[in-house]
Amino acid sequence: MAGIAKGPNNNNHKNCTMPKMKSKSGAKKRFELTGTGKVKRKHAFKSHILTKKSTKRKRNLTYSAIVDKADQANVKIMLNG
Repeated sequence: MAGIAKGPNNNNHKNCTMPKMKSKSGAKKRFELTGTGKVKRKHAFKSHILTKKSTKRKRNLTYSAIVDKADQANVKIMLNG
């Protein structure tokens, strides 16, 4: 009896699946999933031109926020989550 043929057309090997889905690298850097499945994000407008912004405004921009419910599905698709 002949051995199993090796090659790209052989259906007996394990690697017959489609390529893995890749998550968006920009989304990986910007969003984080919480334990309850919500998506955390950082506030914008805290990187430069800080002299004209009040201390209270800058302090409130420091803390993270939750992505709005309308946008959560799109962000989760980008994160493959």
